[in-house]
Amino acid sequence: MIPMINTLVLFMLFLSRQASSKTNSDKIKMDLLKNEIIEMDNLLFDVAFNQCDAALFKKIISDDIEFYDDRYGLNIPNGDKIKVIVEKYSRPEKLIRRLNSCTVDKLGDFGAVQVGEHTFYNNDIPEGTGKFIHIWERKGKDWKLKRIVSYEHKPFEKEI
Repeated sequence: MIPMINTLVLFMLFLSRQASSKTNSDKIKMDLLKNEIIEMDNLLFDVAFNQCDAALFKKIISDDIEFYDDRYGLNIPNGDKIKVIVEKYSRPEKLIRRLNSCTVDKLGDFGAVQVGEHTFYNNDIPEGTGKFIHIWERKGKDWKLKRIVSYEHKPFEKEI
């Protein structure tokens, strides 16, 4: 009876160790995924959007991008144009976007979903906030932004 109990205890220790290592491995993978998506977010906004780099913007977004916005509705690119980018280029002010917060989750083997909130600045003065959902598709080693849902846009409110 004692050898059987010893065997059961050893087996349970082995299983708990396996579960612990899988959890650590999953956490490392999720941290890596989140870092990759935040890096893509930085490229998309800090470089492509904020610095008006249309070539980089076009490289990051998918050819069949769909952009849903609470102000415009469905906005499918017309050639190389997306309404919000065209409007940004035509504004005399310096409009930039800064990420406030986000979460990233895996979407199976397809890619990742990023949900977050950002603030838009007009000449370094906060103008408005909004929330977003981005669906990122992994294409080999590259990431492409496949779907955008941009919503709850509102004027910036100072915290008191």
